[in-house]
Amino acid sequence: MRVVYSAEHLRHVPGHEYEDGKAIANYEVPERAEAIRRALEADGGFAFDAPTEHGADQISAIHDAKMLDYLEAAWREWVTAGETAPEIMPDTFPLPAYHEGMDRPTAPGHPRAQVATWVFDASSPIVEGTYAAARSAVDVALTAADLVLGGERFAYGLCRPPGHHAARAMMGGYCYFNNAAIAAEDLARRTGGRVAILDVDYHHGNGTQQIFYARGDVLYVSLHGDPARAYPYFSGYAEETGAGPGTGATRNFPLPVGCGGEEYVANLDRALEAVDAFGEGPVVISLGIDTYRLDPICDLALTTEDYAEVGRRVGALGRPTVVLQEGGYFVPDLGENVRSWLRGLEPRGA
Repeated sequence: MRVVYSAEHLRHVPGHEYEDGKAIANYEVPERAEAIRRALEADGGFAFDAPTEHGADQISAIHDAKMLDYLEAAWREWVTAGETAPEIMPDTFPLPAYHEGMDRPTAPGHPRAQVATWVFDASSPIVEGTYAAARSAVDVALTAADLVLGGERFAYGLCRPPGHHAARAMMGGYCYFNNAAIAAEDLARRTGGRVAILDVDYHHGNGTQQIFYARGDVLYVSLHGDPARAYPYFSGYAEETGAGPGTGATRNFPLPVGCGGEEYVANLDRALEAVDAFGEGPVVISLGIDTYRLDPICDLALTTEDYAEVGRRVGALGRPTVVLQEGGYFVPDLGENVRSWLRGLEPRGA
């Protein structure tokens, strides 16, 4: 299998996030991607490619161009304003109620205010290398899509930072640009047909859902921790099924605490039925491994062996498949778990 990887991700080194009102070490660290890279290199059955640069047009096809401009300039403007903190993180959120009944200012001025207009949580600091890493992650995703359109049955993009929480005009959840949405849009445009996104990260991909919610040409199907208890809390319920032309093109499968392999696969089969019924186009996988039984921000119970079975069932669809890395935070086993998933998708010798 072809793997697309870039060392540019190493430039994004977030220091901390907030949990239960306390500053803690950020879970989304460079070692995540490096552990995966080492495991796939050691396997010997994966060929590595560097990403090709694709420019900004595919990003602005999905995201508000002003958000792209903001992230590109954020660190530079932070330093110019005389700020010395090593991370840009919001400390005030302009909820709609803030301006209820009042005129809203045209734009925030200070960098501390600017970040709050684009970032929705306190887990996604912007540091000096964030923009370069996020742009590179997009190129990784688009290069994997290029490989599949060029005839590869499967391709894996080792994206970091991840992407599925980034909405059209909003960053957060460790995500800055939505790699899977950008790749799916590119595939839909270039094939002229339908594309399905299957999101198997523990956390609901609120950004991907929002981007395609009213579109009928891109299916979004997600298995995730029930938002009644799990981040990001405000989306991912089963009754969310799309709007307008996209009615029926969103499917959510919330999962209970302690969900293990057998129950997970039963839900996966229902998700794959939806993908299969949608058409014969390519599939984009948002591959989160934070469903693992030891993951520090998950309460499901999948094992390394379960990942091989999940990959096998996805591969049985018989579709051209772009797999893009999302979450997974138990670093000691992360590389082997990703390897198991990908080996299930494409068994050795296939």
